[in-house]
Amino acid sequence: MQKPADIASLLTTNPDEGFALAIKLSRLAVKLTQPDAEIRASLRSAYEQDAMALVAVSHVVATHFATIAAANDYWKG
Repeated sequence: MQKPADIASLLTTNPDEGFALAIKLSRLAVKLTQPDAEIRASLRSAYEQDAMALVAVSHVVATHFATIAAANDYWKG
């Protein structure tokens, strides 16, 4: 498994950028786990109506965001 070339650092200038990075990390993890775009698209209908799956997605993004926030010293001056 290769490291995504476009994620050079967890450092961001503000929380909004940190949240966007958390989402990007989550999406890249799914893409690396299931590289076939057609399979990913076919699976989407299974989880897009599943409340527990959506909560799980939120948890993954929140975990990434917490890691990024810590790496950025919680954006303290």
